[in-house]
Amino acid sequence: MFFRVFLVICITVGLFSCSAPKKGEELKDKGVVNLYSQRHYDVDRMVYDKFEKETGIKVNVISAGADELLAKLENEAELTSCDLFLAVDAGNLYKAKQSGLLQPVSSEILNKNIAGQLRDPQGYWYGQTMRARVIAVKKGLKTNYPELDYKDLALPVFKGKILSRSSSSSYNQALLAAIIAHYGEETAFTWAKAVKDNFAREPRGNDRDQVKDIAAGLGEVALINTYYLGKMQKSDDPAEQKALAEIEIIFPGQSGFGTHINLSGAGVAKYARNRENAIKLLEFLAREDIQTEFALNNEEYPVGNKFVSKGILAQLGSFKADSLNLELLGKYNAAAVTIFDRVGWK
Repeated sequence: MFFRVFLVICITVGLFSCSAPKKGEELKDKGVVNLYSQRHYDVDRMVYDKFEKETGIKVNVISAGADELLAKLENEAELTSCDLFLAVDAGNLYKAKQSGLLQPVSSEILNKNIAGQLRDPQGYWYGQTMRARVIAVKKGLKTNYPELDYKDLALPVFKGKILSRSSSSSYNQALLAAIIAHYGEETAFTWAKAVKDNFAREPRGNDRDQVKDIAAGLGEVALINTYYLGKMQKSDDPAEQKALAEIEIIFPGQSGFGTHINLSGAGVAKYARNRENAIKLLEFLAREDIQTEFALNNEEYPVGNKFVSKGILAQLGSFKADSLNLELLGKYNAAAVTIFDRVGWK
């Protein structure tokens, strides 16, 4: 009797030890890719649905702010369910890389389709879509400043005319980081202080609000992302369309380092359980037809070497983009924040 009981216990323990998943193994599923995403656009779900139909791989999305997702990844460590981290702003991708939350991957498709400056040199992250930070001016002023550059916003002629959103905006931080990368911190400090002294009002709102305030006569010049131009043109709000008709767009830096650009991009999580699926999704996002979807439906520039803009972006025309490797936007982000604080750019 004792031998039978002992035998049953041994068999049961043996079966359990064979079938029990290893640490984190229960999170693995060959038919899925788990995405932590800072993005929140309808076109994203459309693209993921297309990926699912073509590959049979389901895309599970957890959406939140970049800081929240980065903290979640760090806290979960090797037990995370995340396979792919997607962020808006190269600075957030840099943070993820520097925090050891991503792993490098090598892909001929990604290296071929994505311009070199729009991907991490070691393959920790790859660009998905691109945006340009342009200067919006009151209609009629463009003829006065056809070659307007970022540095010109510091000139006394713009005293009381510049509108801006808060320095907490990742868009403004990225632009100042680019200026630091090109000219150094001392020049960047002098520029930021002069621009702040030229404000027409305290910083507030988003890029759309800057356009609305130009239309309302509260200022004449503002920095905005091209992404918002398309959103306003397609808006159901007549006030946004009316405001858009009251401005003109200038691509800064055409005689200098070019127009500042930033991106949405993604990297494979360090402890990804479905690594190959994550890479497949990255490669899918870099396809020409998918890049066209983002351009037409979300007014974002393609990141490809040979892809062209579509729809509203094509109407704006071509421009010389800054060739700075976008990893530097993350490298100099902390310095940019410090400068903003020092000059009192709220």
